Amino acid sequence: MNWSNKSRGRRGYHHGNLREALVAAALALIGEKGPAGFTFAEAARRAGVSPAAPYRHFRDRDALMADVAQRGFAQFADDLAAAWNEGAPDPVAALDRIGRAYLAFAGREPAYYVAMFESQLPPDCSPDLTAAADRAFGVLRQAAEAVCALLPKAGRPPASMVAFHLWSMAHGIASLFARGDSGRRRLPMPPEDLLEAQVLIYLDGLGLGRG
Repeated sequence: MNWSNKSRGRRGYHHGNLREALVAAALALIGEKGPAGFTFAEAARRAGVSPAAPYRHFRDRDALMADVAQRGFAQFADDLAAAWNEGAPDPVAALDRIGRAYLAFAGREPAYYVAMFESQLPPDCSPDLTAAADRAFGVLRQAAEAVCALLPKAGRPPASMVAFHLWSMAHGIASLFARGDSGRRRLPMPPEDLLEAQVLIYLDGLGLGRG
């Protein structure tokens, strides 16, 4: 028996695209068991590789989850930026589109959404994850700055505070009523209508009511 040939075969093992297979496996498992309901070894099995194989690309399970969350935030940021469209034709109309894009992402990509917001990863656990999350929030910050610019300078609230308010409103409704998994609660109206009404009430409180 030629042991050296078998040894070379092991060293030459190649999955094809192991990183992508592991990310796909993690997304599937998140959808089935939640972000904390599976192990690194289970992700490896789902990807069809040995328990040791994932370590070629990821330090541990948290690193895999951070990669999944980073990818989710990257898509999320793209969706929000496209909806914002530099605030055209006016900031309030563009803000409504951002809210709808937020809810649509939660409905369309529930596994990514859970990885992004419910995986209990420290926000600064990965530079790439931090950058992607900051880019997504940056779109909300741009919208808040544009909305605040419509107000008189005297008594104008900080744009950062408005951004956090808008984020809280969209995220609360998305998490409760718009997500595309079993965590979605029933609502006797479209979640988009609920968010629109909430934002309009908020803007009216700022002095931007449109009658």
